[in-house]
Amino acid sequence: MPVRKIDEGQLLDRLTEVFRLYGYEGASLSRISEATGLKRASLYHRFPGGKKEMAEAVLQRADTWFVSHILVPLTEPGEPSDRVHEMANRLSDFYGGGHHSCLLDSLSLGDEDVAIRQHIDRSFTAWLGALVGVARESGLSPATAKLRAEEALVRIQGALVMARATGETQPFLRVLQNLPELLTLDSEKPKPKTKRSNKS
Repeated sequence: MPVRKIDEGQLLDRLTEVFRLYGYEGASLSRISEATGLKRASLYHRFPGGKKEMAEAVLQRADTWFVSHILVPLTEPGEPSDRVHEMANRLSDFYGGGHHSCLLDSLSLGDEDVAIRQHIDRSFTAWLGALVGVARESGLSPATAKLRAEEALVRIQGALVMARATGETQPFLRVLQNLPELLTLDSEKPKPKTKRSNKS
């Protein structure tokens, strides 16, 4: 029987899905083998470091995409609220409208590998820093910008966990829709008062 071929992109796609679904501990070599169509010998040929090296490759690829499609656009010219809105649209695509679990969250479950945990921590720190930056540009104070950025991450991740547990994606989409208001100065402006009618 001929050896099954799979290119690097397809392999990382399938590895990503396994780690998304099962986390680091749950992504057994048997599950990885089934998902990729590769026997253990072939997997170790491509990843001599085993599952740890596979997880690191998946994280690195996700980081590269996230930096170019999410973090860098937050620093580009334009209104802060417009940039946050664009980020929200891209996050919706990245997470399949809420149907895809967060890879960073999934890989952190039950994982005792220090290097992978440090990688996850750096990724979240970079995301938080980019959100703080755009919030500061909108005119928010440093303290308020940090609080709003943290709140944004909590809402995004919480909505993704809820979607994974219940299959309900509307809360995630609602969180994304409200991000521009949460992360920019516009949300601090007083709301116009409703005029009272003079009619008795």
